[in-house]
Amino acid sequence: MVNRVTLVGRLGADPEIKYLEGGVCVARLRIATSESYQDKDKNWIEQVEWHTVILWRELGQKAEKQLKKGFLVLIEGKIGYRTWRDKNNHEQS
Repeated sequence: MVNRVTLVGRLGADPEIKYLEGGVCVARLRIATSESYQDKDKNWIEQVEWHTVILWRELGQKAEKQLKKGFLVLIEGKIGYRTWRDKNNHEQS
């Protein structure tokens, strides 16, 4: 089995950058992908999906320097889902 994904889309915002202890860079990207189709009445419908992508270390630093809102990007990587509990003990993803 292979856990591999390729996304081609546009950045919905500038990368969100954080530096952790030890100087490790983490970049959070919000990427919009879309597809268009015609409904039964021949009207064009565009369906947009939003994806959150995390880049670590050197890739995060490159994102900080080179990427801006609206840029078209191609991202390859693996899919991982994480959940955590907020301060009110509600599960978040």
